[in-house]
Amino acid sequence: MANIASARKRARQAQKRYFLNKAHRSRMRSFIKSVTKATEKGDLEGAREAYRKAVPVIDSMVNKGILHKNNAARTKSRLNARVKALSQASA
Repeated sequence: MANIASARKRARQAQKRYFLNKAHRSRMRSFIKSVTKATEKGDLEGAREAYRKAVPVIDSMVNKGILHKNNAARTKSRLNARVKALSQASA
């Protein structure tokens, strides 16, 4: 354990940040999972709506520094590809 007051404070801050980041990451993954589940069910409208809701959440994780911008772009691209494939299959 840290002996210096500033080191103790940094340890407290790191722990607080860890739990906040963990909650944000979990929330983002839940939104991603909702898109995935909708596409697996074959629910085109549900998938489109879930994708519309997931994109701003993923973007906000980039702004918070939880996710790298390229990782976010790749994730959004893959989700969009799933939605498009579903719309092509139903058309």
